[in-house]
Amino acid sequence: MDFEFSPRAQDLIERMRSFMQEHVFPGEAVYDRQLAEAADPHALPPVMRELKEKARAEGLWNLFLTHGDWGAGLTNLDYAPLAELAGRSIIGPEVFNCSAPDTGNMELLSLYGTPEQQERWLRPLLDAGIRSCFAMTEPDVASSDARNIRTRITRDGDDYVVNGRKWYTSGILDPDCKLIILMGVTDPEAPAYRQQSMLLVPRDTPGVTVLRDLPMFGYTDRLGHGEVLFEDVRVPATSILGGEGEGFALAQGRLGPGRMHYAMRAVGFAERALELMCRRVLDRVAFGRPLADQGVVREWIARSRIEVEQLRLLVLKSAWLMDTAGNSAARTEVAAIKVAALEVAHDVVDRAVQAHGAAGVSDDTVLARLFAISRALRIADGPDEVHLRTVARHELDKYRKADTA
Repeated sequence: MDFEFSPRAQDLIERMRSFMQEHVFPGEAVYDRQLAEAADPHALPPVMRELKEKARAEGLWNLFLTHGDWGAGLTNLDYAPLAELAGRSIIGPEVFNCSAPDTGNMELLSLYGTPEQQERWLRPLLDAGIRSCFAMTEPDVASSDARNIRTRITRDGDDYVVNGRKWYTSGILDPDCKLIILMGVTDPEAPAYRQQSMLLVPRDTPGVTVLRDLPMFGYTDRLGHGEVLFEDVRVPATSILGGEGEGFALAQGRLGPGRMHYAMRAVGFAERALELMCRRVLDRVAFGRPLADQGVVREWIARSRIEVEQLRLLVLKSAWLMDTAGNSAARTEVAAIKVAALEVAHDVVDRAVQAHGAAGVSDDTVLARLFAISRALRIADGPDEVHLRTVARHELDKYRKADTA
């Protein structure tokens, strides 16, 4: 395995590190203040527009897209440390136009969209002229199993008609959200993994109703997590993405790189939390000496560093495999990093919260928000248990094949 980053990636790493220090970290407090003062909790704070313009001017833009004519020309391995750096700030990924759910949606459009779909939706997403959301999860079924999805997509002449209810449709309350990529059932009689299809639905299509904005551990996200009702939502048949029955395969293609992105951003979460913890325990005195001199605190710091280093290497291995052998060959590793990344990030953040005491559970630091995000992401994009199931199945297959050889 070769984890050496290309010269271009090394240059981008240094430039992004400087940009984070000079612009993003100082912009966090401004972002929070502007958001708190805004009449609409989902409106884009002016400082974010300014940061985006600066990032784009410096070429730190759309770096996540690794393939095709639309891509930045980086490998997954090259992008990994950039995702980590951006992940050190909650607002970081959006600054560089590398935030979910747009990244996954742009991956889908770049890989499977028609030229017309790409011109209408992908180009403005790459320009950050619009935002998008992804509607898959449903409140009435266990949506980690795509076979359970109940939203129906019915062909009616030259149109498709959608009926169903989704929730945690992240991004739909952003005023700039113009596109919904929806997953639903087109043929309930088809084989299990050929029943689903994806549809491109303009946000303003009649029949799309946001019932409520769902919080995440009490936090209201700027992008919003909508519970959405689709009632006789009609779109042209040309809105199908890929083709009928390809929804499950497209979803798997969307989630492969996306899970690596999540994992590297989680490394960034953990690094930010570890830094805050170290600075805190060096400054705080209890029982006559700095907290940093307490044995249990030193163990927290040591375990955190060890776990983060192990995680980073596992993620880099996954990225390298995706580049050299393809996404399918890296399936076990990608499943493993989805579990490991958020476990490690959550554990490190939890220790940092404990080291901060009362301040750790307040909004005076970013830790409480990182705690909520790292916990919620152990469910999003498939719960840990689904990925553990994948890893275990692949591990057992080695012995089944050996026993039958």
